[in-house]
Amino acid sequence: MKGFYSHYIDDDSWLIKENKWEHSLQNIHEALFSLGNGYLGVRAVLEEIPLGAMPGTYIAGVYDKMFSQVAELVNLPNPFNFTATAEGEKIALGIMDVLKHQRILNLKKGLLLRHTLYQSSKEHRFDYQCLRFVSMKNKNTGVMQIALTPLDSACEIDINTQIDTSVYNGPILTEGQKRHFRIKELGQFRNAGYLLVQTPEKKHTIVYWSGLYYEINGRKILAKDSILKIKLKKGQTIIFTKIFCIKCFPSQSKIVKHKREAFKKFYKVLHTEFDVLVEEHIKSWEKLWQKAGILVEGKADLQQNIRFNIYHMLICAPADNGFSSIGARTLTGEGYRGHIFWDAEIFLMPFYLFTMPKIAKNILLYRCSRLKRAREIAKKLKFRGIMFPWESADTGEEETPAWARDIDGSITKVYTHKMEHHITADIAYAVYNYFIATGDERFMERYGYEVLFETARFWVSRAEYNKEKNRYEINHVIGPDEFHVNVNNNAYTNMMAKWNLTVARKMFYKIREDAPSVSQRLQRKLKLKCEEVKNWKKVASLISINMNKEGVIEQFDGYFKLKKVILTETDENGMPVLPRGLKIKELAKTQLVKQADTLMLLYLLSDNFDLKTKKVNYDFYIKRTLHKSSLSPSIHSILALECRDLHRAYDLFNVSLCIDINNLYGNTKDGIHGACLGGTWQAIVFGFAGISIKEERLFIDPRMPRSWKRMIFSLFWKGKRLKLDLTNESIKLRAVSSKEEEIEIGIFDKLTSIRTNEDYVFEREMPALITEYYY
Repeated sequence: MKGFYSHYIDDDSWLIKENKWEHSLQNIHEALFSLGNGYLGVRAVLEEIPLGAMPGTYIAGVYDKMFSQVAELVNLPNPFNFTATAEGEKIALGIMDVLKHQRILNLKKGLLLRHTLYQSSKEHRFDYQCLRFVSMKNKNTGVMQIALTPLDSACEIDINTQIDTSVYNGPILTEGQKRHFRIKELGQFRNAGYLLVQTPEKKHTIVYWSGLYYEINGRKILAKDSILKIKLKKGQTIIFTKIFCIKCFPSQSKIVKHKREAFKKFYKVLHTEFDVLVEEHIKSWEKLWQKAGILVEGKADLQQNIRFNIYHMLICAPADNGFSSIGARTLTGEGYRGHIFWDAEIFLMPFYLFTMPKIAKNILLYRCSRLKRAREIAKKLKFRGIMFPWESADTGEEETPAWARDIDGSITKVYTHKMEHHITADIAYAVYNYFIATGDERFMERYGYEVLFETARFWVSRAEYNKEKNRYEINHVIGPDEFHVNVNNNAYTNMMAKWNLTVARKMFYKIREDAPSVSQRLQRKLKLKCEEVKNWKKVASLISINMNKEGVIEQFDGYFKLKKVILTETDENGMPVLPRGLKIKELAKTQLVKQADTLMLLYLLSDNFDLKTKKVNYDFYIKRTLHKSSLSPSIHSILALECRDLHRAYDLFNVSLCIDINNLYGNTKDGIHGACLGGTWQAIVFGFAGISIKEERLFIDPRMPRSWKRMIFSLFWKGKRLKLDLTNESIKLRAVSSKEEEIEIGIFDKLTSIRTNEDYVFEREMPALITEYYY
């Protein structure tokens, strides 16, 4: 792409390209090329809104459910609307002939660029170029600049750049299209347009300010309206710049005051030079990539796809003190109605924990600020403590719909909210891991210990004592493998509950000794007595899992008795194909599993299982897993690597890496798969880079593919930034800290003391054993 914005696209390894217009790919590319900053997410709908487009503008944490069975992430008016008409003909894809078209997403700079060459029915050509971004510097701000040139004749251009209020949330099952906002005010003030909308149930008030100026013949003119008519000569270029500001205010707030407050912010940006706004935005992105970037010396498309995944985690990172978290499809679409699952804590949070710990804390604060609702959920079901919802939105109430589409498109009853209770232990696990990685005692005192203690209480009340077998059982559950509903003693659920009880007890006695005043305050607040904590140990010791003589963990009671089905066929990506004649509704009668379940347990609680146990279970379950969830390939990749199934490890990693960029699951149009992004990062860092936490210490033991010559990245660990430069045979390390101190890091398989702010190089004593070449 050459032209006005070519200086922003200098390095192909940072660029994602759309080289021609294909209507069938429109909605997929809207998700792939999305812009955002953690507060605001905007799908990359084309400015002229072609037929079939799915515009999406979302503010993190803004939900409503006036017209739907459960709360939905609200699709707000689209600010990137721009239509131009020449000689009565709309300059748009699908209307005029397209001689050339390209869009480029610059991942490094967070810029979306476009160059389209049109030809009208009169064979008059128009050159259209565009640059737009959602500011990473000013989180409420978006900027769009368009350069338009009639190439063959003079003409009169009609421009309309009003904010598009015709958007809606898409239909789901029996629900039609829904507009979760109402226009309250619309008007002009000091050459700027404003729009005030409100969600009907929650009464969120969203204020838009928008301004337009254009440059022609060396003059800069501030438009008085968003609709204008301009005459252009042949070959004359006009440059339009649109600035908008979007801000959400809580219900019952003073609208006039907030409208004025938003205008001040908008007016300052409107009168800032375009080049300055771009540079401020780019500098903010540079800081993010310094923290989160991973450089792999290998194939160019590998590096590009890794950056694509990280980019999408950066544009949905919330920093709003727990007002929001990250939905299953981030802020790029309405899949799963924007709801928050265990994806946020188990799959996505590790990325933020080790690159931007404040964002990880925000994800946990989202849960911690809704403990009242979690208590109500538990109490309603006659359990104690706190029970987190399977699907959550803004309030922390259970938001799982009663019906949904199954993987074959059929409509099925949903039971996850009634039985998939492992999410409560998952969140406790995330809280504890946050503490181990950061040492944030203040967070634990305010929230973390309470979460651990109250989730432990939940599991004691959830478990049932079987007197005949002298064990506690957790019955009527669904594990991560959702093919099997209403099972007893799911191994993942049981062991996560056991872990939860054990860690809660350990932390209780820790603070009782180290911080007695904190312990006393929490005991009073929670009415928690030592006798109850002692019982946690008893219950934990009697929660068990089934294992056969070969050491294979039974996924749940009776699983081994189910029908054995052999997976013999794979698709072009190496993913197993459902055997012919086997219907979706029959899966529950077989040993086939949807995603990592027992293997998820071996991954999360890795310290509790030896390599022999991991291998025998990996060998058993990999043959039975269909990977019908985007969460599955990354976890299996990590286990495959640990079990030395190297070729499959890399194949599964590549599937995870490309799930959205190649639309492998066929539903990227509904938004980017957030958990897959996080799982892919874990496969890179916890898998190939060999980063692990063993007995609460950080270890580094690289095990990269031979085609990866080197990895360079940074991690935060207990307040220090570890700058790493790795090969399979060497580790270059510097622990950057404001303090001069000594810390312990596991280098290869040996604990080593290093001093902060000094450079170290460690060589592997014995060469890494790679018995199989893989790519």
